[in-house]
Amino acid sequence: MNSLTEEDIRRALQITPASSPGHREIAPGDESPLTCAAVLVPLLWRDGGWHLLFTRRTEQVESHKGQVSFPGGACDEGEARPEETALREAEEELGILPTDVRLLGRLGELITITHFRVTPVVGILQWPMVFHVNRNEVERVFTIPLDWLANRRHRWEFFDAERQRSLIVFQPYDGELLWGATARITVDLLNVLGL
Repeated sequence: MNSLTEEDIRRALQITPASSPGHREIAPGDESPLTCAAVLVPLLWRDGGWHLLFTRRTEQVESHKGQVSFPGGACDEGEARPEETALREAEEELGILPTDVRLLGRLGELITITHFRVTPVVGILQWPMVFHVNRNEVERVFTIPLDWLANRRHRWEFFDAERQRSLIVFQPYDGELLWGATARITVDLLNVLGL
């Protein structure tokens, strides 16, 4: 896995069309309106391997309080592409400048139980990096090694018969619990990369 190059990751993402159906976290037949959203799935090379960067949201945010997430949020009016939303949110939450991200591609959309249609945008961060954290939105910034995430012994999958979907929960890493839509996006990336 440490042998994966940036070009390998870019190619793998190009093989997976951004228009793939992705996953539905809401029950079939729920016709509530969906809110456009995007997240940045930040990869970085650190300590001889690839890591994913995550945040833990504060208890003051409007939705997903205290949860582990990728930088992201709802689309603003006038944003025509998910990349615009993901980069704007990463800058607002962590002070990551768009010029410090090399965009590689997208994963399939995910529809969450909170009625967001989320497009994950994968990019590589220049590392090391100084963050300017928006303390109203972000409690903590941390990374998890990709090889740890790829180890199937570190996650559980359950099937929710009522909603006809699988639930993914990773074992705690550095005191942080990765589950829900963020865990699903993480597993989607691992699958795309053949891990």
